[in-house]
Amino acid sequence: MGPSGTAVVTGIGVIAPTGMGTDAHWQAVLAGKPGIGRISRFDPSGYPVRLAGEVPGFVAREALPGRLVPQTDRWTHLALWAARAALDDAGVDPAALPEYAMAVVTSSSSGGTEFGQHEMERLYRKGPSWVGAYQSIAWFYAATTGQISIRHGMRGPCGVLATEQAGGLDAIGQARRVLRDEAELVVTGGTDASLCPYGLTAQLATGRLSTVEDAARAYLPFDVDASGYVPGEGGAILVLRDAAAVPPGAGYGVVAGYAAGFDPPPGSGRPRVLRRTLERALADAGCAPSDVDVVFADGLAVPAEDLAEARAISEVFGPGGVPVTVPKTLTGRLYGGGSALDAATALLALREGVVPPTAGTSRLAPGCDLDLVTGAPRRSAPRTAVVLARGHGGFASALVLRAVAGRDADGRGTTGVTEER
Repeated sequence: MGPSGTAVVTGIGVIAPTGMGTDAHWQAVLAGKPGIGRISRFDPSGYPVRLAGEVPGFVAREALPGRLVPQTDRWTHLALWAARAALDDAGVDPAALPEYAMAVVTSSSSGGTEFGQHEMERLYRKGPSWVGAYQSIAWFYAATTGQISIRHGMRGPCGVLATEQAGGLDAIGQARRVLRDEAELVVTGGTDASLCPYGLTAQLATGRLSTVEDAARAYLPFDVDASGYVPGEGGAILVLRDAAAVPPGAGYGVVAGYAAGFDPPPGSGRPRVLRRTLERALADAGCAPSDVDVVFADGLAVPAEDLAEARAISEVFGPGGVPVTVPKTLTGRLYGGGSALDAATALLALREGVVPPTAGTSRLAPGCDLDLVTGAPRRSAPRTAVVLARGHGGFASALVLRAVAGRDADGRGTTGVTEER
């Protein structure tokens, strides 16, 4: 990393069920405009889950070079679009930087699921000679990292984190390390796109997806009626630079702290790691709990998991001690792209001085002693945000983000909401 040792997010590219582009996403979040509806990418009538968050209006052949589309999965298509948007947002021309000084670190949950399904269909219906050569690379977890690297000439240290919903935060944490030691710029974050029969069937195996068919009531984290989550596609890509390369006051925010952990086996009697992970992230940021202005919770909407997360938050901040929000109720859980989108939303909240609301949740479940922001945005001029994420199988991560130094503490956006402390 450069002389400052501080990682600043200078560009964001969002491609999500709430819209294509950072502004579209942010306005949808503030308005509580949902991106969840009946699955349209295939007929879901034979499945117990029929709702999902789908990216609206994205046509790969119109958004990307034609040669890339048949070589790659939709998950990579979404990331390539978002990476270009993030670089443009950051005002970066990759051709103007040394190729070995630029790196790519993304997250992936299941790789190129839809591409793989189509190739398996060809195998079983027509035989092995019909399976395309690109199957060997398009499904691979690192395909998106590789394609972003190739397209933009980024030949520095590149990698991928495969930790399900926690992956977006893990990718950002790794990107900060790479920026500190080996690169001038890192493209990071993640996307996912597993809304195909094969992908949905694999997700159903967890037993945690909501089968409720009312989109407004299907995904209700921390609510008495919580019954599982809704799947989704999309995510966010970020550009990280060292503060020394960024004008004072520029950028969305600073990656101040990060930590990750892994839960012990069920029945071991050992405590789960979310609380300890949160405390380690705060320590890494040199941040006291009282310094935190908002927590973007993981919000699984599985009652036992909600209670465990609520307790971890309350044990660190005190019952109702910090505003908590779960904007992903508008998109569903995006797996490899989910916590990257949460980080992007948290950065926008810091920039605009607003805590976005949690849509849907109306009655907190017993034991969830949280100051959950619902109904409308809360203008409280947040300066420090924590993002929490948990991945299936035991992954847990926490990220601490700070508003950039020199920015007006009241933010700079016009949101039409009144200030509340």
